[in-house]
Amino acid sequence: MQFIFHQTPLGIARITETDGFISAVSVLDNCPEDEQCTSPLLQQAANQLDEYFAGTRRAFDFPFKQNGTDFQQQVWHQLMNIGYAETISYTQQSQRMQNPLAIRAIAAANGKNNLWIIVPCHRVIGANGSLTGYAGGIWRKKWLLQHEAMVAGIGQTKLAF
Repeated sequence: MQFIFHQTPLGIARITETDGFISAVSVLDNCPEDEQCTSPLLQQAANQLDEYFAGTRRAFDFPFKQNGTDFQQQVWHQLMNIGYAETISYTQQSQRMQNPLAIRAIAAANGKNNLWIIVPCHRVIGANGSLTGYAGGIWRKKWLLQHEAMVAGIGQTKLAF
């Protein structure tokens, strides 16, 4: 396992590589003093995050994989089908997964997503348009949704915040 810390507009991204895949991207408020390594894949992931924040990238194409149960993998796969600058509710996500009674389990799986921005759980909102839980903080979720709306040319999002 190798990792780097990379500055973003929303804080320090900790990008982790495991066995040739990006396995985690998380956001921190401060950069710890941990020793870090770099690799071509880690640098590629950092560069693509920079492109995302610059508004020139909407999807990531480096190899990534995170550990999780079969159900979590299904939930995360479904997140990848949410379009850039699109939002859906947890109810809609459960309907897309043809599992309408699993809303809470789906929300819990979203919360265990270790690939910040890459697997776009920030695009899932409350049924009433509210910004609900986000591991990076609600203010970051709001920023990401507004950023994507601006880049996509759809102006301010229609979220209730």
